[in-house]
Amino acid sequence: QVQVVESGGGLVQPGGSLRLSCAASGSIFSILSMGWHRQGPGKQRELVAALTSAGIATYADAVKGRFTISRDNAKNTVYLQMNSLKPEDTAVYYCNAIISGRRWWGQGTQVTVSS
Repeated sequence: QVQVVESGGGLVQPGGSLRLSCAASGSIFSILSMGWHRQGPGKQRELVAALTSAGIATYADAVKGRFTISRDNAKNTVYLQMNSLKPEDTAVYYCNAIISGRRWWGQGTQVTVSS
């Protein structure tokens, strides 16, 4: 079994910053990719950013230039630095890890951008 646990969500004002963390643990042989999706109110879950073990990063157009994904391979941990946050970034952010051909999801962490 694999566990994926997020932390770091909260309430922030527009223009502010937050850093999300996500750690994978358990029966892990190799992690192909880790990343973040989000689901806003009344919206479908969408990709935010992903990072492969080779260091290739992918970002949604809506967050390019504002969000940065990074990873500590030794700790099986991925981070999402979110700057210049906007109200439309409000969502539950879900971390996921692709391990042995399967995508494992965390429970999600709420990010609310509001004044």
